[in-house]
Amino acid sequence: MQSSARKTLVLAAVLTAGVALHLVLLAGRAVALLRSGEPVGVALGAGVLILPVLGAWMVVSTWLSGIRVARLTQRLAAEGGLPDVSDLPRRPSGRVEPDAADAYFAERKAEVEASPRDWRAWYRVAHAYDLAGDRRRAREAMKRAVALEAEERAGR
Repeated sequence: MQSSARKTLVLAAVLTAGVALHLVLLAGRAVALLRSGEPVGVALGAGVLILPVLGAWMVVSTWLSGIRVARLTQRLAAEGGLPDVSDLPRRPSGRVEPDAADAYFAERKAEVEASPRDWRAWYRVAHAYDLAGDRRRAREAMKRAVALEAEERAGR
């Protein structure tokens, strides 16, 4: 594992531990409200108890998504097909110039249109969306890549 990937994983684990601690403390408050026996306290406790449940679901789903994307990244790296944007012009902040990101995206979009069932093309278009700053579409495209790769592994 590369150094930056390891640092990212450690940071994610530390943040997850912080969120988990917060969820446990919140659940404790919910239980205390439920035990109060007061109708308002019980109602508030039930409402507050929903928050740690939702939070735990979000943490688990985020980690599972990250694991799936990491699997695709490793597989694509082993195949030598990871997107290379090192030659794209960048702003002083490090972000890719908008015109270059748009041109890169157009190329990746053409790949997807040529092979709409290829998870590799969807992975690269997700990367292109991310470069262009469209995180919502990047997530949608990556979800599609994950689903197509799972279908491929299942032999469908």
